[in-house]
Amino acid sequence: ERRERERKLSKEMKEKAIRELEEMQLKEKAEIKYKEWLKKKRAEEAEKKKIEKEKEKEREAELQGKRERSEKIFQEWLQNARNKPRPVLNGYGVPRGKSTGLYSYLHICSD
Repeated sequence: ERRERERKLSKEMKEKAIRELEEMQLKEKAEIKYKEWLKKKRAEEAEKKKIEKEKEKEREAELQGKRERSEKIFQEWLQNARNKPRPVLNGYGVPRGKSTGLYSYLHICSD
C-alpha cells in the first residue's frame, strides 16, 4: 500500500508539474501574442498620425494658397478702385439737375 501511495503521489506530482509547465507555456505564448498585437497596434497608430499630419499640411497649404489669391484679388480691386473716376456731384439736394427732398417741396409750394 505504501508503494502504491507513493506511486500515486509521484504520478500526481508529475501530472501537476506537466499542467504547470503547460500553463507557463500558454502564458508565454499569450504574452508573445499580446506583445506582437501591441506592436502592430502602435505601428498602425503611428501610420494614422502620419497620414493625419500629411492631410493637415495639405489643408494648411490649400488655405495659404486661398489667402494669397484673396489678398492678390483684394489688392487688384483696391488699385482699380483708386483709379476709377469719382462721380461728379451737382450739389446737395440737386442730383442730376432735379431738386429732391425739402428743396423740391419748397419749389412745389412756391409755384
